[in-house]
Amino acid sequence: IVLAQVGHKAALVEINSETDFVAKDENFLVFADQVATAALEATNIDALKAAPFPGGGTVEEARAAVIAKIGENVQIRRMVHIESPNEVAGYLHGGRIGVLVEVKGGSAELARGLAMHIAAMNPPHIAEKDVPAEFIAKEKEIELAKMSDKDKSKPPEILEKIISGKINKIINDVTLYGQPYVLDTNETVGNVLKKEGAEVLRFHRLMVGEGIEKVVEDYAAEVMKQAGLA
Repeated sequence: IVLAQVGHKAALVEINSETDFVAKDENFLVFADQVATAALEATNIDALKAAPFPGGGTVEEARAAVIAKIGENVQIRRMVHIESPNEVAGYLHGGRIGVLVEVKGGSAELARGLAMHIAAMNPPHIAEKDVPAEFIAKEKEIELAKMSDKDKSKPPEILEKIISGKINKIINDVTLYGQPYVLDTNETVGNVLKKEGAEVLRFHRLMVGEGIEKVVEDYAAEVMKQAGLA
């Protein structure tokens, strides 16, 4: 994952190689950083591939040149882009995880802290209103099924209160606003934002290889199969 940012404009790009060896190669790293710079002027992956490359030609032509030079396939897999008059922060963690966040109000320091939090905690949603109703309904079913017959026999209003308490905890776990803030675990992110009169409008979090199915070959099983032993 590579990051480029100029003022209130930022981009993250995931670029894949076949091996860790190439991922550490200087040619690959220079290419990746230049692609991130080009992504500042692109809004999607197709536009990025057609965009001018800092060293000349297009990004796609530069990719082909890198492949020819290092002898291994290189793919520009995906990108995200934020351009806004609000605070925009980017954060990279070891080239494996990247985050962009847009914050209305607050400071640049707060926005960067939130980007670090998102990298570490990976919240699926921003706030409770963003959590799908079907997810909440399913969690209620699960929590009810886990309860003892004794608890289930309690008056409906008591039962509802017990279930609501459990659901609220789950909602806090899956929302940015409900999670303890990594830079001050005595406060939730929501409380920190409220104190600064700020709100998170959107964020993107990319992790290398997310969603790519990895084929794991069991060589021992394959040998036994061929030998007629399995």
